[in-house]
Amino acid sequence: MSGKLSQAKNFKKSKAGTYLSIGTTLFGALGVLKQARQARTEQDTLRLLDAAVSGIAIVTGVAILVRELGRLGDDDVLAG
Repeated sequence: MSGKLSQAKNFKKSKAGTYLSIGTTLFGALGVLKQARQARTEQDTLRLLDAAVSGIAIVTGVAILVRELGRLGDDDVLAG
């Protein structure tokens, strides 16, 4: 059982896990876009600002994950 748990923990540090994280992060961007459209329609400046900050957080998160992909290189835990 601990072998499978160890594999699951290592998945987050693998290329596949990082790609999955990027995908789920980008999927969250859809909600932010919806929030921004609604805020613009309702002319709600505070909600629009919240959507902008959330969008910046998503861009930053994806940038960090992409950097992590570069660092993984050939030493991917699940590759071999």
